[in-house]
Amino acid sequence: MKKWQVLGTTVIGASLLLGACGNGGNGGGDSKESDAKGEVKGDGSSTVGPIVEVLNEKFNKKYPNITVSSATSGTGGGFEKFIAGETDFSNASRPIKPEEKKKLDDKNVKFSDFKIAQDGVTIAVNKDNDFVKELTIDDLKKIYSGQAKTWKDVNPKYPAKEIKAFSPDQSHGTYDFFSEEVMDKGDIKAEKNADTNVIVQSVKNNKEGIGYFGYNFYEQNKDKLKEVKIKGKDGKAIEPTKKTIQDSSYALSRPLYIYTNDKKLKDNKAFGTFMKFVLEDKGKSAEKAGYVALPKKDYDDQLKKLKDLTK
Repeated sequence: MKKWQVLGTTVIGASLLLGACGNGGNGGGDSKESDAKGEVKGDGSSTVGPIVEVLNEKFNKKYPNITVSSATSGTGGGFEKFIAGETDFSNASRPIKPEEKKKLDDKNVKFSDFKIAQDGVTIAVNKDNDFVKELTIDDLKKIYSGQAKTWKDVNPKYPAKEIKAFSPDQSHGTYDFFSEEVMDKGDIKAEKNADTNVIVQSVKNNKEGIGYFGYNFYEQNKDKLKEVKIKGKDGKAIEPTKKTIQDSSYALSRPLYIYTNDKKLKDNKAFGTFMKFVLEDKGKSAEKAGYVALPKKDYDDQLKKLKDLTK
């Protein structure tokens, strides 16, 4: 039976407390592993959150005696709790920042990162927008820097209608990714919100709206929105699909992570069992959640890494 507990309200709305069991940091094969007990705590990215929810549903069925909790405070908020020692793992939609790493180093906390899926930050406009079909990175920079006030400022062929730009707020790894990849770490001038569902609705409700979010949020709302192809450095306008996200030909592709506390991973057998389960899933849960699995070899390589960490 599933155990549910509200841990935070973000995009997912609630996180899961779900049972699982295992024996040993490497997951082991002991016939007694279903008798193991333990607790594992995580927090972080609302983009990664849906993947962890699907993983936990599977994990609960196989391992009913270990409790895994996963909240969604955003990538930045998750790292704050990870640094404070409040969690075993931290879900992230961007790599850890140097200043976050330094705080962990100052506390002599060793950590590892595991890539669990691939995502493509999707640019979407209102469904009734019949003129924007593709944009360049420079176009996006004009829009989100505030340089372009109207669509005509982006392209003289577009109408002189005021742009309504929407963005995740600074608690999101998606915001950081966009700031770095599109804005050259410059400020994002847009209406910001912590809840990605609000951003989706804002674009849906504004004929001149534009927003960005993880691929699965577009997939879940593609009847309400219109995706925009993005021109990469090679000049090709490419839309986000499972294929273009996995091979990174889509310009705004990115990996999704789970960061682990190495000492807790080694000492907490339930935690090692959970991480082994995550990697042995080989992206099936990511696909079910609307994201893209990594190549199989990537999971195999990371299972070897996990085995070394849990010896």
